[in-house]
Order: sequence, then C-alpha cells, then structure tokens
Amino acid sequence: MTFDEKDLSLIIEATRFAAEKHANQRRRNKEASPYINHPITVAEILWQIGHVRDISVLVAAILHDTIEDTETTPEEIEQLFGPKVLSLVQEVSDDKSKPKMERKRLQIENAPHKSPGAKLIKLGDKISNIHDITDSPPASWSLQRKLDYLDWTEKVIAGVRGTNAALEAHYDQLLNEARAELLAERHQNGHK
Repeated sequence: MTFDEKDLSLIIEATRFAAEKHANQRRRNKEASPYINHPITVAEILWQIGHVRDISVLVAAILHDTIEDTETTPEEIEQLFGPKVLSLVQEVSDDKSKPKMERKRLQIENAPHKSPGAKLIKLGDKISNIHDITDSPPASWSLQRKLDYLDWTEKVIAGVRGTNAALEAHYDQLLNEARAELLAERHQNGHK
C-alpha cells in the first residue's frame, strides 16, 4: 500500500491535534513524561512491529485516548478525521463514568467483539503500557500491582488474538520478559 500526501497530512494533523488535547497531561511514570508520547508510541508500534498500513487505524491510534482522557468530543473527531476514525476511537475508549474495576472487566469482556482495527489499537496500547510498567513504572505502584496489571493485559489480549501475528508475538515476548523481571525483583526483595 502506498501513502499519498493526504494520508501523511492526516497523520500530522492527528498528531498535532492529540498533542494539543494532551498538552497538560503527564504519564504516571517516575519521569512524568508528556502524555503525547504514549499515543505516538502506539502508532509507531502498529507501523513498525505490526506493519499496519491502514491510515484510519494509525490515525485512531494517535487519537485513541482523546475522548477518554481529554475534553475532546466525538463530533470534533468526526469532523476532522471522519466517521471511521471516530468509530475506532470510540471502540477503544473506556466510559470514565463507570468504576475502574468495571471498566477493566468490560475491556476483557468486550475485546473479542471489537473490530479488527480496534483490536490492533488494543494490542499496540497494551504493548506500550507493558513497556512502561517495566522500564518506567508509576512510582506509587507496588510490585504486586504491576504483576496484576500484566495478568489483566493478558486477559484483554486473549480476546484479540488472531488479529496480527507480529504484534501478538511481540506482546508475548514483552509479557514474559516483564514477568521474569518483576518476579526476579520479588525474589531479590524477599531475600534481603
């Protein structure tokens, strides 16, 4: 698939839009890195590892947290990026009016019923998050909370399997490495 100037313009516009929407947000990692790094990383994972070339999926990956975590309206997304991108963003957005544990349960329950594009974004999102949990976790997270998070992602990803072999293999490798690292940390801390 080849990309034209219109496609590249859409990606640049989505990146600018997401950067503006997430401008005052920070990740919960120790460095409190700019939030925009995360959606850009998700799109990069889809492009580099998953070889995803669907422009709507890549744009939606960049925008995937705007409705959930900012004041962005569905109408804004649809007007600027079209109904397909809006549909993908809405599919991967949690309803923040629900309690956190309910949102997590729904992600597991609903994962198998997502569109192929939304499943790709879920894979990229969880890969990015696992990377962050091991390389730069939230300072307040206990070792058990990190392990629980990994277990939860595994349940979500079980529902999207069969979507992209390269992303799934990368997720599996990253999950195994993260678990090994955290369990080694637990063992080390338990024997001091």
